[in-house]
Amino acid sequence: MKRVLSLSVIIFFMVGSHRYAFAQGEAAVPFLLISPGASYGALGEAGVAYTNDANAVFWNPAGLAYQYDNPQADKPGQVTFMHAKWLPQFNFSDLFYEYAAGRYYIDGIGMLGTSITFLNLGQNVWTDEQGNELGTFDSFEWALTVSYATKIIENVSIGVNAKFIQSNLSNVNVGAENQDGSASSFAVDVGAMWKPDYKILNNRLTLGLNVSNIGPKISYIDDKQADPLPTNLKAGLSYKIFDDEFNKLTFVYDMNKLMVVKDSLGHSDNVFESLFYSAWAEGSWSDITSSFGLEYWYGDLIALRAGWFYEDPNNGGRNFTTFGAGIKYSIFGVDFAYIAGDDESPLSGTMRFSLAVSF
Repeated sequence: MKRVLSLSVIIFFMVGSHRYAFAQGEAAVPFLLISPGASYGALGEAGVAYTNDANAVFWNPAGLAYQYDNPQADKPGQVTFMHAKWLPQFNFSDLFYEYAAGRYYIDGIGMLGTSITFLNLGQNVWTDEQGNELGTFDSFEWALTVSYATKIIENVSIGVNAKFIQSNLSNVNVGAENQDGSASSFAVDVGAMWKPDYKILNNRLTLGLNVSNIGPKISYIDDKQADPLPTNLKAGLSYKIFDDEFNKLTFVYDMNKLMVVKDSLGHSDNVFESLFYSAWAEGSWSDITSSFGLEYWYGDLIALRAGWFYEDPNNGGRNFTTFGAGIKYSIFGVDFAYIAGDDESPLSGTMRFSLAVSF
């Protein structure tokens, strides 16, 4: 049990998502913040305003509404898959992350989407209070999401997700509590996207906003010991620096803030109190993390990407660069991303691979 609990703590700090240091260990099921899609990972973990595939289900469901603008060129459906060996510095062969998403446009209704997230925490040894081995158990967490997105007007879209969350840290009873380490909950995400049509911007700027994991607390033992979900505020922009027939260069920026607060006694506000008051009043601007990225496309064939993730030293101090590339051929797209952190970072050397198929 010790291994799975320590891994859970590590994941709170190291998933590469964005939250302030005090709150990093205060929310449950942090796997919901792991960023899917290798192309976004290569952009410094940015993408709330630059969602051009089915991974928009995670990044900003409102971005799904713009993925079938031209029936002559766009495909109504797409599925994406991502695999990553997680925290490679720990060298756990059974610690890995899988993500799959899909979207499909239905005329007269809008864009529908879905995704499934799975984090395997591996096999762990079950011991009693004296350290005697009693057996083994598997630990894993998963979430199933369904999405809907539509345009309010031509340059403004909204999207919403509903998700079911299951956490299985242990399937055996733990200590005197006589309860196992399993819990479930549900949540919603709300996103918006705006493409300002001012002539001076020449349709180059996109703004995005997403609030994810809005839901009730999750409880493993009893309601008095329930922990909040990792409600996260993500906002950002993308800007096309140039865009011609053969060359496209886009800049992206995201900021993130975890909307979770606990007091010194371990009591946490409910999600709406945190979202609209306490996470702002009791936090500081230094708890906001930033992600920057550049993407270059040659035609619609080859992409090169680079990014930078920054977190204030007083709030965790994560600071790493990212690199990646992508290639498209016919209905297929393949992307790769790499995190170049220092040797002390558990995320250093993380590689992500994604596959997209349009139909």
